[in-house]
Amino acid sequence: MNMTHYMELLAVNQPWNLLIFMAVPVVLAETIAVTELAILFTRNFNGPLRKLNKWCSILVGFYFLVIFVYLFFTAVIPLTSNGEWRGWIDVIAVGFYLLGVIPLLGLSLLDIGIIGRHLSEEGKMKLHATFVGIFLIVAHIAMIFGMLNPHVGGYMNHMKM
Repeated sequence: MNMTHYMELLAVNQPWNLLIFMAVPVVLAETIAVTELAILFTRNFNGPLRKLNKWCSILVGFYFLVIFVYLFFTAVIPLTSNGEWRGWIDVIAVGFYLLGVIPLLGLSLLDIGIIGRHLSEEGKMKLHATFVGIFLIVAHIAMIFGMLNPHVGGYMNHMKM
């Protein structure tokens, strides 16, 4: 079966790659999203849910930064320099997966006080929710394109003799 490098990464070395590259970041991001809704509805910016939300946000941003650096040097650069991309669908799947570093790192930087210092608690939560929304968009684009067969986008295998 033909698959994108995104799906191949998740499929090999079971279950470790699936846990490292998908389960950990997604569980943390979903925890952030759910606690974010509860915080915004209750307006309790100092309770235990906010503490959980904050620690998950800090952890996921730096965790995903490590994933980004690792995959950039072990996958993106070699695939690009060797011309091994499996068409535009493959590039979109991997590219959008790696773009997740921007909103996730934004969450971390916001919660450790590097960005958004001038904002009120409500303003910080609005920016926080925006980062969560952006992450959900790029992650779902990555997943949708990652599950496509690259042949749908015109990719043809070139077998070497």
